[in-house]
Amino acid sequence: MKFICETTLLSDACQNVQRAVSTKNAIPALEGIYLKALGNEVILTGYDLEVGINTSVTAMVDENGGIVLNARVLCDILRKLPGETVEIKSDERHMAVITCGNAVFSLVGISPKEYPELPSVTGGFPIVISQELLREMIRQTIFAVATSDTKVVHTGIKFEISENLIKLIAVDGFRLAIRKEAINYSGEFTTFIVPSKTLSEAVKLFGSGDETISISVGKKHLIFEIGSYSVVSRLLDGEFLNYNSAIPVECATKVKVETRSFIDSLERISLIITDKIKSPIRCAFKDNNINVSSTTALGSANDAVSASIEGADLDIGFNNRFLIEALRVCDTDEVNIKLNGSVAPILILPPQGDSFLFLILPVRLKSDV
Repeated sequence: MKFICETTLLSDACQNVQRAVSTKNAIPALEGIYLKALGNEVILTGYDLEVGINTSVTAMVDENGGIVLNARVLCDILRKLPGETVEIKSDERHMAVITCGNAVFSLVGISPKEYPELPSVTGGFPIVISQELLREMIRQTIFAVATSDTKVVHTGIKFEISENLIKLIAVDGFRLAIRKEAINYSGEFTTFIVPSKTLSEAVKLFGSGDETISISVGKKHLIFEIGSYSVVSRLLDGEFLNYNSAIPVECATKVKVETRSFIDSLERISLIITDKIKSPIRCAFKDNNINVSSTTALGSANDAVSASIEGADLDIGFNNRFLIEALRVCDTDEVNIKLNGSVAPILILPPQGDSFLFLILPVRLKSDV
């Protein structure tokens, strides 16, 4: 293999592909980036058996071929090279020589034959959506994904695609996030669960403006086509929560509050709550005010936020982080809050429409016990 290409292009591609590379793997080749020179381009692949990232850069290829090079070392070298172009060549012993200006590196590589093939996805009706929109939808749900492996299926985000509608759902046992939006789609109803790691890495490749992403879904894998990048991921299998049955129907107290003001108040009270000194935040809904307070071993704090309140007065406790994280991803100046007693879940909704729904389980206050 032998090729010459722009240093910056190759370096940028390697940095992005490296996101899918294992730092420690039973298969040594998976700790590397697979470079394949073919025709007038170099194809780069990173893969950890869960998520794979693939792209190509234009190159002047003198000899077709391929090699797997340690991802960290390759990326570090390319980032420090002094010239505008770089030459990489390898021999039949899988030794690679990287040359740029006066800098020359000789690296031990691995045969491409030891590199697993990325899964392929065939058939199905591709889903096309704005990259900017999908980024926002992921941001507004991924905070509620389970972080423990107690139920692996909940460590991902569930996608539900129906005619002209996309819905993303995340749940961790304490909270539920639902985000939906209209899209141009006329295929069959489809649902699949994508690991949160895949989505976190894919989002870093998203552009903005009118750029779109194409999603192709198979039985066990899916592919995101993002510009010149392909992101391949395994899908999670298992029984996802029947989230519709978890959403309360009854509502005894309705609240409308300015989103930013409520967040600021919660963050102020949270200053006396630490990871070591945990205590719920108490929210008292009464007389068109939300009185926010907490008492910990450090002391106590109280604050109040103006709100429009209809229905029964209510004192209810929350994990401060759960409530703040949900409010932070609300993209509206105001939110509607629905409550039904001190032990029922709280619902956070937009003032108009139903583009998002965040459900949070309350924390029992001492007065409730």
